[in-house]
Amino acid sequence: MKNEKIKLEVVPQMPLPARRLQNIVQRMLRVGPHAARKVIEAGDVFVNDRSRSRNDIVLEVGDHVVVVRPLPKPVEAERRSNEQTRIVYEDKHLLVVEKPAGLLTVPTPHDEKHTLLSELRHHVTRVDRKGDAYCVHRLDRGVSGLLVFGKSLDVAERLRDQFAERKPLRSYAAIVAGRTPSESGTFRSYLATDKNLNRYVVKYASEGELAITHYTVRQRWMSATLVEVRLETGRRNQIRVHFAEEECPVVGDRRYRPDLSVHPCWPFRRIALHAQELGFRHPISRKNLSFRSSWPEAFKHFMRRVTSDT
Repeated sequence: MKNEKIKLEVVPQMPLPARRLQNIVQRMLRVGPHAARKVIEAGDVFVNDRSRSRNDIVLEVGDHVVVVRPLPKPVEAERRSNEQTRIVYEDKHLLVVEKPAGLLTVPTPHDEKHTLLSELRHHVTRVDRKGDAYCVHRLDRGVSGLLVFGKSLDVAERLRDQFAERKPLRSYAAIVAGRTPSESGTFRSYLATDKNLNRYVVKYASEGELAITHYTVRQRWMSATLVEVRLETGRRNQIRVHFAEEECPVVGDRRYRPDLSVHPCWPFRRIALHAQELGFRHPISRKNLSFRSSWPEAFKHFMRRVTSDT
């Protein structure tokens, strides 16, 4: 099998934390920390022509990093129908898409081949053989809604910087079990990750990442609540963990408080969470862009059922 070599040189503009080998491999391969560690531990990462198997080493300016990995199968062979994925906006620099529930945003260490990223790469390369798509932020598999992708690494990095600075507008619609503590509020806590990649709340800042979630109740039923959620930070599983901590988990969530998240009006495998609004500044034109996605059919089905049952 043929291999490809992905190369990067450490430049002075890279802040010290970004020079950690694991962080560099994450950036080069556009993968999460677990996948990056596996690549390093497998001996597929070379620094200045020497294989390195430790993920915590910090590199110096001028160091050359090479990741060797098998060439992927052609995207066409991996791709299934993308009828459910909708391109909301596209120009020569970026795409805004509506991801369906059940579809991964990017590949995982389990090597799932059909992802939103593979669909978009197929779409882009049909027009430009040298084109590509780069992930900026993600949605969990069971979540639907709006995402932005860059068509170049430079554009993607500029968009990621906006997200890191908490500038984009991100709002979600969520149906949560039971009743929220109040009509509106803010969850602020620190989230850590266990060995099974589950997120949980910790007491001290040194033990986790700051997560801030704002919510407003839009409708109440006897057994569930519709809320609009706005993210101030964008930690993995943040919304799901915060509502589960208050004993009103997102309906259908089998990971966080599954004992409470089951609802007779929600027969779906997905969870009741939808990224409905996304706003950001275009990194090239500098224009403010704003997009809104309508509720998926599962939400409408639930509302018809729960209203008739109350």
